Amino acid sequence: QVQLVESGGGSVQAGGSLRLSCAASGITYSNYFMAWFRQAPGKEREGVANVISGATTCYADSVKGRFTISRDNAKNTVYLQMNSLKPEDTAMYYCAAAILIRGGFCSRLLDSAGADDYNYWGQGTQVTVSS
Repeated sequence: QVQLVESGGGSVQAGGSLRLSCAASGITYSNYFMAWFRQAPGKEREGVANVISGATTCYADSVKGRFTISRDNAKNTVYLQMNSLKPEDTAMYYCAAAILIRGGFCSRLLDSAGADDYNYWGQGTQVTVSS
């Protein structure tokens, strides 16, 4: 049984930081692309960041320079360090795992259909940033 379990969400004031974690089980973790998506009320889901096994990463323009994605293959865990948070970062954050990306690693993250590549999803963790 595949499980992705997120943690680390919460409420923070603008300018603050949070670190999200996502622990995976039931998959050969190192074989998977890992990503973070988010969805705010009334808005479409959007890709935030993704990472291949290793150091190759991609970020949405809205979070570049503020968020950092990383993975620990020994712990089957992916992280999202979020700094300088803004009210517009308020959303439910989901981690996701894909065995295959259909197209460019970065372009698919930013494509509205890119989420379709991801086979497994966590239940989400809420991030709320107040001004």
